Amino acid sequence: MRQILQNLSSGATELADVPRPDATPGKVLIATRRSLISAGTERMLVEFGRGGFISKAKQQPDRVKQVLEKMRTDGVLATLDAVRSKLDQPLPLGYCNAGVVTEVGSGITEFQPGDRVVSNGPHADFVAVGPKLCARIPDGVSDEAATFTVLGAIALQGIRLANPTLGECVAVTGLGLIGLIAVQLLRAQGCRVLGIDPDPTRTAMAREFGAETVCTTQGEDPVATAEAFSRSRGMDAVIITASTPSNEPIHQAALMSRKRGRIVLVGVIGLELSRADFYEKELTFQVSCSYGPGRYDADYEEQGQDYPIGFVRWTEQRNFEAVLDMLASGALDVAPLISHRFAINEAGKAYDLLMEKGANLGMVLEYPEQPADAARIVALKPAAATRQATLAGKGVADPVVSFVGAGNYAGRMLIPAFAAAGARFGTIVSSGGRTSAHFGRKYGFDHAATQPAEAMDAKTDAVVIATRHDSHTSLVVEALAAGKHVFVEKPLSLSLSELNQVRAARDDALLRGLDPIVAVGFNRRFSPLSVKMRSLLAGQHGPKALIATMNAGAIPASHWTQSAGIGGGRIVGEACHLIDLLRALVGHPIIDFTVNAMPRNDDVPPDTSTFTLRFEDGSIGTIHYFANGHASYPKERIEAFAGGRILVLDNFRKLTGHGWKGFSGMRLWRQDKGQKSTARAFLDGVRSGKAAVAFEELMEISRVTIEVAEAAKLAAGATR
Repeated sequence: MRQILQNLSSGATELADVPRPDATPGKVLIATRRSLISAGTERMLVEFGRGGFISKAKQQPDRVKQVLEKMRTDGVLATLDAVRSKLDQPLPLGYCNAGVVTEVGSGITEFQPGDRVVSNGPHADFVAVGPKLCARIPDGVSDEAATFTVLGAIALQGIRLANPTLGECVAVTGLGLIGLIAVQLLRAQGCRVLGIDPDPTRTAMAREFGAETVCTTQGEDPVATAEAFSRSRGMDAVIITASTPSNEPIHQAALMSRKRGRIVLVGVIGLELSRADFYEKELTFQVSCSYGPGRYDADYEEQGQDYPIGFVRWTEQRNFEAVLDMLASGALDVAPLISHRFAINEAGKAYDLLMEKGANLGMVLEYPEQPADAARIVALKPAAATRQATLAGKGVADPVVSFVGAGNYAGRMLIPAFAAAGARFGTIVSSGGRTSAHFGRKYGFDHAATQPAEAMDAKTDAVVIATRHDSHTSLVVEALAAGKHVFVEKPLSLSLSELNQVRAARDDALLRGLDPIVAVGFNRRFSPLSVKMRSLLAGQHGPKALIATMNAGAIPASHWTQSAGIGGGRIVGEACHLIDLLRALVGHPIIDFTVNAMPRNDDVPPDTSTFTLRFEDGSIGTIHYFANGHASYPKERIEAFAGGRILVLDNFRKLTGHGWKGFSGMRLWRQDKGQKSTARAFLDGVRSGKAAVAFEELMEISRVTIEVAEAAKLAAGATR
């Protein structure tokens, strides 16, 4: 299928061929008929992409601060790689979509195939979205008109926050698509409306919708006009839908408002507020969040958990429905807002026109009818001759590697690491198809797909799994059943029962005469400085004492890694690296542990804890995993005390020795956490038939990590 993508690094806008998404559980699959280019938002994204690094930095000062802090801790080269990788990922454009439901995933009861719906899906032949981001289109509303629903909901949410009443005077500053829709919705509520914009064409259109207007480029004073318009009482409310870096709209809004007036920001403007403007009038100022309550709430948008109507009358989905009702009744007329129509294959012309400011308003993209079974797999280059892979014997001399998961870490770290290690790439899979097509083309995969089974075909020797944590075990089991070697990003499993499933799947493979390599992405042990550290410690007799500190930093409780069911929590998801590294440095099994953890005031698993591991040879290792530190401090530090000597590993850039004959230290030009060496070790194991890390050792580390995480929950609960 085709999808419009924006490259934030080069600024190129592309109509790309990508695999069709699936109607996965909790998703609605829609065949697009029409979509609307949101002129303000999409122009801003294209302009951002076309700007240079300096321009991008000026627009995101907070991100610049983060980059500088990362440079201080991780080094310049590693930071530049991370920034370039982030900008290289394609961004889907569009969020105003109308089409027909073709499939629904399990758990969906609100919609059925054949329903005409609107959604916030991107510009693509097919989109897959959560049910709360969809609404049925009434019979009397055309697909073309329905594409304005999402923009209408943005305008409506701003109006709801302004809370206008019949007869009040409301100013709308910025008469783009959202502003002109807001004018009509306010008029439908019985408000007197003053529209303000520098474009005479748009002010003329606002007058046709019943507003009085101010065209700021024709010498008209918006504050003086508002004074007269409000009968010298001041505006009851001002809704700002403009997009400008200037502070003037907010200043003018304050000046024209009555005492205790309301100002609501829907657009993007400068926000240097004058206290004097707001103080004497006791003005209220509020920023409107997109389509309404539920926006950016994963439980609502992804899990489909609705807000009770008795407590939240207007959610984003119910705002969609309200706008559609206004379209059906004729109270909202969007036909005059359409300036251009383009077939989807002429999208390039549409975006060229979009950059000509003032030359367009609403641009509708039209889609031909698509077959319901559109390709879920896309050929990216001429495929090599298919052959039957086998795991019997000594291994595979020239392994073909396929990927399930094409997110940021896979694209920035794992795929380049496997490419450097000499992998030949087969199929790459992502649920939406966009990133699999992008990284597939960039790194020379044969195919991009949306179904994991496509990555486990006959020509694939090894599968790399880089998806969300809760899918790791099931995909490992599926890959082993298909007779593949498996590299899975940590963690291997989220529970002991899942670990048992992995063991059973590998045992079954052994019974079938196969000897699959199973590897977990515990890359720290393969860092060159860790390898050196391990070799030095191996020459020391007797127990060792180790301290590992990870300044993990705080992340929002809403982040998926914090979810016990999806990410497993941060001990399972990240502290596992330190457990594995200490296991590798000591070289003996872990036989016991103790845990202390700080309590949290929510349901998130503990993320600030200290635990001590006891090893079979008498060694001890204490791990401090802290989420309450500062980003300016390096993230990881490992200290080892053995035989009257000390080793200190700082953030995988510097290793310092104290008391070691012939060794005082090593320093790398750039941080190296071992990703490339990890990939090389796995492929060497596939080629030779001998794993770099024994399966039983991986199971031990995974089991201990899960048990430590469970003990941390109990410890945190006991200290509340």
